Amino acid sequence: MDTRPLKVVAFRRLWLSTVVTAIGSQLTAVAVPKQVYDLTGSSAWVGFSAAVAFVPLLVFGLYGGAIADVVDRRKLLVVTNAGIAVTSVLLWLQAAFHVESVWLVIALLGLQQVFFAANAPARTASIARLVPADQIPAATALGATVMMFGGVFGPMLAGALMPVVGLSTLYLADAIALTLTIWAVWKLPPLPPLAGPTRRAGLRDVVDGFRYLALQKIVMASFLLDIIAMVFGMPRALFPEMAENTFGDPPGGGLALGLLFAAMPLGAMLCGLTSGWTSRVRRHGIGVVVAVIAWGLAMVGFGLSHVLWLAVVFMAIGGAADMASMVFRSAILQTAAPDDMRGRMQGVFIVVVAGGPRIADLLHGTTGALIGPGAATVAGGVLVVLCTLLAVLAIPAIRRYRFTPEVISSGEVTR
Repeated sequence: MDTRPLKVVAFRRLWLSTVVTAIGSQLTAVAVPKQVYDLTGSSAWVGFSAAVAFVPLLVFGLYGGAIADVVDRRKLLVVTNAGIAVTSVLLWLQAAFHVESVWLVIALLGLQQVFFAANAPARTASIARLVPADQIPAATALGATVMMFGGVFGPMLAGALMPVVGLSTLYLADAIALTLTIWAVWKLPPLPPLAGPTRRAGLRDVVDGFRYLALQKIVMASFLLDIIAMVFGMPRALFPEMAENTFGDPPGGGLALGLLFAAMPLGAMLCGLTSGWTSRVRRHGIGVVVAVIAWGLAMVGFGLSHVLWLAVVFMAIGGAADMASMVFRSAILQTAAPDDMRGRMQGVFIVVVAGGPRIADLLHGTTGALIGPGAATVAGGVLVVLCTLLAVLAIPAIRRYRFTPEVISSGEVTR
């Protein structure tokens, strides 16, 4: 693994701020769909709750990216981290006091997405200001790997603890972990806009971002491929139903549910731990294409699996493919956009990365209710492969793109 970026003190602080919360955030990621399923008994409701939460993510992801381009990104990270922590506390309270309102859970999830949507663009757009340009792929892999580490052990821990300490405790643990990140991001160096003093972000900034995006075919293509992979190929809304009906979990939740949620980040983490090779790859466009096709084929295998260990293996393969795709796509965004556009590009990136699976939750939840979870997953994987091949034929730029770190000025680096 390429650990050179960790020698940069500022990046190391940003990276460490994700370590503490990596497991905690995954506890909530398991608790929310499980609570919705327990309250309604329906995978369609799980998908619907994710789709509703996508609305604030869409709106504030785009606007949050614009904010990140005109204010000090360090201050924005402090404010949004605090907001995410408060909403986790509220989720704990409603579960601890047995409010049993699915609409309240959905509302709090939506509020949390508002803060997340403003936080993520600022965090990712800061990377190119903290490390040398040739270390951007390595820095991206380091950040993603630690998140995937939490994604592996968080769901497994949730599946083990839920029957013992109850679902509400998972929310509380997440809230405590989130509060510890505020100090870490506060210690970052100031990250004001390079273009001049801070100002208020407006609708014009968002529109300017889309105008810029329309001229960048390679960036558009990277977004399109990720949308194809996530919308058609992410079956997580079916995990609660499959855990009980296919793999034999008890109604209150158990190990199978935790393993299904953990399998994908397990594969991604293993890919991240060997990610030194990504720093030597220059044809990032081809890398994204190969990774997305591998993801689709893995989902076909997962949908056909009726044995838990085999299903976990296919999801882990998919996670490794998704990790490789993410590293290459992030490097494309960091180098293709100037600093005063990175926040907005990362805002769109977050909308695509986080919003695509939420659309997939609605699509897979409703389709799974009609034709069964296995058939819905297989059909989605096949669509991923076919649509990716069509996209490559339609947009040749993705095949020709090469990573060129020299386009980032060394003067932008804040050491």
